[in-house]
Amino acid sequence: IHDAFQGHTDELWGLDVHPSMEQFVTCAQDKQVHLWDTKSHQPLWSKTIEDPGRCVSFHPSGSVVAVGTMTGRWLVLDTDTQDLVSTHTDGNEIISNVRYSPDGNFLAVASHDNFVYIYAVTENGRKYSRAGKCSGHSSFVTHLDWSTDSQFLVTNSGDYEILFWEGSNGKHVTNMDTVRRLDWATSTCTLGFSVFGVWPDGADGTDINAVCRSHDQSLLASADDFGKVHLFSYPCSQPRAPSHEYGGHSSHVTNVAFLHGDSHLISTGGKDTSVLQWVVA
Repeated sequence: IHDAFQGHTDELWGLDVHPSMEQFVTCAQDKQVHLWDTKSHQPLWSKTIEDPGRCVSFHPSGSVVAVGTMTGRWLVLDTDTQDLVSTHTDGNEIISNVRYSPDGNFLAVASHDNFVYIYAVTENGRKYSRAGKCSGHSSFVTHLDWSTDSQFLVTNSGDYEILFWEGSNGKHVTNMDTVRRLDWATSTCTLGFSVFGVWPDGADGTDINAVCRSHDQSLLASADDFGKVHLFSYPCSQPRAPSHEYGGHSSHVTNVAFLHGDSHLISTGGKDTSVLQWVVA
């Protein structure tokens, strides 16, 4: 069962869920940022920004959201007042991902320039200072996750690389013993041992646009290029794992995210610019 939200008018990729409330935020290339209420299916507010939006992330406090754009600029908005709290530029390429560490003390900003920029975050998401830069990918960075203890990052890139980094300074981690037993706060990287069963036979690396693990760590959702949302058991580490398939989008599904209590799954469509809310039964 799904409900549709109407609100964007151009390619839609950016999605994140509120850490504790029945709300989520989206941003799109129409330069709109919407904060949605899941019960009314209406935006609580909408904000026009200067650049086309690509990705968005809630601070763990819920008090601010970081928005990455198509131009290398990223900005921070107050979720109560919609005021612009901070604005920065890293390179001039697409900011493909922004994500706060679980403790809220760092923000990772992933770019199509192959780098991930690390910022130290203070004053509950209001102050940002550059703390490091992850340098080592030979293609654009696509996805990233923080470890539960906020000490490490894992990233994926356009050439299907999986790399690990120290979260406080961006130093490349080459000793796999360091990261082998880590718990990850989220599971949004489309490449990795716990998610590789989502890939169908003969898929190329662009067929799956996003994955997301439920907060109780029992389910994994995927968003694919064929308009489908799939639901797997987590971890999903056997080849061609069985799944439930759900259609509703008319074009590629760009992102998926479980609400904080796992009651619903949110999915976003690229060309169809729609937001669907699925009941997780």
